[in-house]
Amino acid sequence: MLLKQVLKLFAVATISLSLAGCDISRIYESLPAAPFVPPDEGPGDEYYLIGPLDALNIFVWRNPELTVDVVVRPDGRMSMPLIEGLAATGKTPSELARDIEEELSIYMQSPTVTVVVSGFNGPFSQQVRVLGEAGTPQAIPYRANMTLLDVMIQVGGLTEFAAGDRATLVRVEDGEQHEYRLKIESLIKDGDINANVKILPGDVVIIPESIL
Repeated sequence: MLLKQVLKLFAVATISLSLAGCDISRIYESLPAAPFVPPDEGPGDEYYLIGPLDALNIFVWRNPELTVDVVVRPDGRMSMPLIEGLAATGKTPSELARDIEEELSIYMQSPTVTVVVSGFNGPFSQQVRVLGEAGTPQAIPYRANMTLLDVMIQVGGLTEFAAGDRATLVRVEDGEQHEYRLKIESLIKDGDINANVKILPGDVVIIPESIL
């Protein structure tokens, strides 16, 4: 009986020492491959939310003196003739057009306004950030049905020093941060379509440098 207890303690000690000397890899969640969506089936421009530094073309029907090109200020507001400091961030172009019409109705009867976004940045919550060994690391505006391949094309692919298959995607869902493993090199170089995952607004893609 005593011998069995000694052998059991020896086995437990051996396992503990083995684990202490091991490099336990971090476990990442996985994402399903992005479904194919034909270009004409995605939401239209009215789903785009205006953000700081977006360039806007504001057309006021029959009032050429009020038709202007403006840039949304970093504080999220815009100004134009007769209107100063109107909040623009987080609105669709149509919503902003209706707000401008309401402001202009103080000075004229039934104004008709059209807002067109000519330069896109989007609010921070609607951007996708790419960090690390991308061709051009940057924040890009999210668009409907965006995939990892779309993102990598926009940032110029990987650098020669990138460890693309060790990249991670950081996503906040229901207030909790999740990390997912990405296989960017397999997607770009090997054409592994299963590695092409769906991207959501606010995602952060981190591409580490390869260890030579």
